[in-house]
Amino acid sequence: MIKALIFDVGGVLVRTVDRSRRAILEAELGLVKGQTDETVFNSAMGQAAQRGEVTSRTLWNWVAADMGLDKQGLGHFQHEFWGGDWVNEELVALIRSLRPRYQTAIISNFMDDLRRSLSEKYPIADAFDLIVISAEEKVMKPDPVIFQRTIERLGRRPEECVFVDDFAHNVEGARAVGMHAIHYTPQTDMKAELAKLGVTE
Repeated sequence: MIKALIFDVGGVLVRTVDRSRRAILEAELGLVKGQTDETVFNSAMGQAAQRGEVTSRTLWNWVAADMGLDKQGLGHFQHEFWGGDWVNEELVALIRSLRPRYQTAIISNFMDDLRRSLSEKYPIADAFDLIVISAEEKVMKPDPVIFQRTIERLGRRPEECVFVDDFAHNVEGARAVGMHAIHYTPQTDMKAELAKLGVTE
């Protein structure tokens, strides 16, 4: 029987609904399509920030230097980079409706400022019993360690947990430790997918 529901943040709980602002940034800076995402998330420095090896401040200072931005330019970059991101209100409402019957948690590959963002910019932290962030854990999905730590902190067995993520390799990582998992896309009917596992309001 399912006892705990665990969600990714980026691409699931908070989605980049409008990518035009990143595209405009790329045009302004003479970058190729998708380069802003690659720089912030997938560069060596971006990955180090998500592993907690460098701070988010260090990452953004590096982005500024890499792109030749002054303080004002970096502020504009950050504002526009995140400007098209919105909370998945329908999913968050569903999660809230499932508590306290089910425990709820987050596992996110993100830098050290996510916890503050989930309380201030995207005020959804109160919908979760546990928030696990790669920068704090020094380990990223799909490493089994981050899943195992989350399961242990919830006081559950793997088969009592469902994990939801938009990246297939993270979904497979969860399944590899014995969890149920759902590969999320914007078309996913989460209520229906959870119902298949016996999770109902």
